[in-house]
Amino acid sequence: WQLVSNLKKATGLPAATSFKHVSPAGAAVGLPLTETLAKIYWVNDMDWKNFSPLACAYARARGADRMSSFGDFISLSDVCDKDTALLIKREVSDGVIAPGYTDEIAGIIKTRFGGKVEIMTLRTNRIEHL
Repeated sequence: WQLVSNLKKATGLPAATSFKHVSPAGAAVGLPLTETLAKIYWVNDMDWKNFSPLACAYARARGADRMSSFGDFISLSDVCDKDTALLIKREVSDGVIAPGYTDEIAGIIKTRFGGKVEIMTLRTNRIEHL
């Protein structure tokens, strides 16, 4: 989470990472996607033109190295939104950490693998499991 936090502070843009063990497989900020990038990042079958900046950041981070990202742990700089949750739901990931989630968003993520995904939030510099 420190990486996305620092990326957000440095750029002012939402940031996302895909970590495998302790190494980032991809890190990105929330710049809009082009049609070519949507194809490269395997999100061209979704409404990628209307993705939130956080969803764009996650699509870019995950798409940087899709093979290494398989079974990753996701880190988000901002409260997880619906666009990002729907992207996460499509992937094989072991967990997500973000500053927060609504009940609806946590529910979308938990439907993946019958709820066998770790969802954590940061509150007052403390990690809580949802």
